[in-house]
Order: sequence, then C-alpha cells, then structure tokens
Amino acid sequence: MGKIKRGLVGLVVLGACAQSFAQVTTETKKAESANDIQTIKKDSINLQENPFNPLMGFLPAKDYSGPTLSRGSGERGDEFFLRPEIFVEKKKPKVNQIKTSYNPSINLSVLPINNEIIGYWEKSNRLGLDFNQIAFVNWSAGGDNSISGLLKGEFGRKYIKGRLVWDNYLNVRYGINKQSDRELRKTDDVLELNSTVGYRSTAISDWYYVTKLNFKTQFTNGYNYPDTDNPVSAWFAPAYLFVGVGAEYVDPKTQMKFYISPLTHKATFVNDQTLADQGAFGVTKAEKDEFGNIIRNGSRYKAEVGLLVSSEWKKEVFKNMFYQHKLTLYSDYLNNFGNINMMFEMKLDLKVNDYVRANVGTYMIYDDNVKTKVMREGTQVMEGPKMQFKQTLGVGLTYAF
Repeated sequence: MGKIKRGLVGLVVLGACAQSFAQVTTETKKAESANDIQTIKKDSINLQENPFNPLMGFLPAKDYSGPTLSRGSGERGDEFFLRPEIFVEKKKPKVNQIKTSYNPSINLSVLPINNEIIGYWEKSNRLGLDFNQIAFVNWSAGGDNSISGLLKGEFGRKYIKGRLVWDNYLNVRYGINKQSDRELRKTDDVLELNSTVGYRSTAISDWYYVTKLNFKTQFTNGYNYPDTDNPVSAWFAPAYLFVGVGAEYVDPKTQMKFYISPLTHKATFVNDQTLADQGAFGVTKAEKDEFGNIIRNGSRYKAEVGLLVSSEWKKEVFKNMFYQHKLTLYSDYLNNFGNINMMFEMKLDLKVNDYVRANVGTYMIYDDNVKTKVMREGTQVMEGPKMQFKQTLGVGLTYAF
C-alpha cells in the first residue's frame, strides 16, 4: 500500500514538473512569437512606406498581426514559419477611385457627337534633283562634254472629313542640258495642278461622286532646236484646263482608280499672239488678206465639251520599287466625236535610301489639235498630228518633308 502511495505521489510530482516545463516552454515560444510579430509589424509598416511599393497610399499602415499571421510549412523539414498576409476586406475596392474636379459651367448634354471620321489634313512634300554628266579629256574615240540637271517638286494636300475627300496635287519640273559648243537647251518644263473633290453616298461604298480640275502649262519658251529664234511654245501657250463632273470607282484590293465624266469642259489657252495667229494648239488662226496682212488676229482661247475617261494607279510592286501610271482619254462631242485625244504617263521609282532615288519615266501624248512643226529645206512647215513620245532616266537626290 505504501509503495502504491509513493508511486502516485511520484506521478503527481512528475505531472507538475511536466506542466511547469510546458508552461515555461509556452511562455518562451510566446515571447519569441511576440518578437517575430514585432519584426513583421515593422516590416509591414516599412512596406507601406516603400516608394516602389504599388500598394503604397492605398492600404492604411495598420497592425497586420493577429489574424494577419498564418502558420505554414517550409520546404525543408517541419520547421514552421510566420507568413504575413495583406488583403482587403470584402466589398471594398482594392484601390481608391480617382477623383476629378467638376466644372458646372460646362453642359455635357449639348456637346456635339461625331461618330464618323474626324476631319484632318494630310500633307506630302518632296523635292528632287536629278543630274547626269559626262566629260572627255584626250579621248581618242571622241565625244562631247555634257551636263544636265532636272529640278522637280511634288506637293500634296488631302482633306478628309466623314465621307468627303478633297485631294490636291502640284507637280513642278524643269530640266536643262548643256553640251560643248552648243547653246543651253531645255529638256523638261511642267507646271501641273490637280484638284479632286469626292463624296461617298455610304461609308462602305467604293464609288465617289467627283468633281475634277486639271490645269497644265509651262514656265519658259520652247524651241524646235537648233532654231532658237522662233519659239514653238511659251508661258501659258499652251495652257490646258479640264473641269468635269462624274463618278470615280476605287478598287478595294488594288486601290486602282477609274474615273468617268460624261460632262467635261476643256479650255485651251494660247497667251502668245504670234502662236495664236499661227493657229497653234488648235485655236482659230488669224485671217489674212491676199497680201499676207492680218485682218483679224487669231483666237487665244478654244473651248470644248466632251467625254473623259481616266485611270490611275500607284503601288509598291516590289520592296523599294514604286510604280505609278495615269491614262486619260478625251473626245469632244461637237468636233469629230470619236476622235480620241490620249495622254499616258508612267513612272517607276527605285528607292536606294531616304535621300537617293533612281527613276524612269515614259510620256505619250496624241492630240488631234496639235500640229507637228518640222524643218523642210531650211523652212519650218506644219504637218498633221502625230504621236508624241518622251522618255526620261535619272538618278538624283530626294528630300521629303
């Protein structure tokens, strides 16, 4: 019996010791946990003060201890660690909404709404200088020194607003050539303005109601070389003006344009009385008496009304290779309807870089009103209309802005 009592007493003492040890261990762990919590609390507050923290300024700097601490398991062993968890309470945004100032003087209900294309201007400018030079020094095969240059400019302005399009294009070219023991000669001379106003009936239509204007003339006198005493053309002699209304179709795949105008007015100006008296470029020539004296001066103006059909296309056919052509066919209703005047222009640009380009151009014109001037036994005579052809090849500098 005494042994049993002594055993019970031992168990009680052992249990008390174990309980005391457990309390000490628990208090020690609580102290360590408190230190860890203080460290995490400090780190959490520092997290809010970090200028690179994306949550800075949106979450309050408060104590995230207690329910914000959870126990997890490390990757190695069974050691536990404390992991801070930052979260936002339910039904609250994660960020503060941006507040904007309201101006009561602005009535938002009366602001216009534009649900179509916003109107704007597109512009393009390009200046170029093509040149060619050849020189000989003691060259046994012979040859003439030659230098030529072509100055050109292309300027475009395009206005778009909704279904309205207004396209303007100005083309300027002037070229000269100089060879040894020969006068300076003109190789190219063009001043051309195109303006087109188009309107689409619907936003998805490929047809435009169009009004077109084309004006073309030259800057200086032109000669039938080597005769430099009698100019065959001059400033505003001739000058051509086309004004017409019609419809234009733009192919959505190739962007090729087809234009037809059943009503086009063509005006021819010859602002040089000598050329007008000769009846150049189709105007009515001067009336003379039997002695060759002029009774009535030639007309400086001729008007025609007819049908015009044209086609235009511009595309980058290969990398840095741009092809462009324009074909125009015109026939007068009143004078020889069916007799077609034709103008074809083709250009091929080869882009070397942003400043250097090579170009090839071909121009063909047939106009029944333009007679051909040729020299016969030292005398200039007039012959019938013929196909006019011009070809150009150049390499030069280009600047776009």
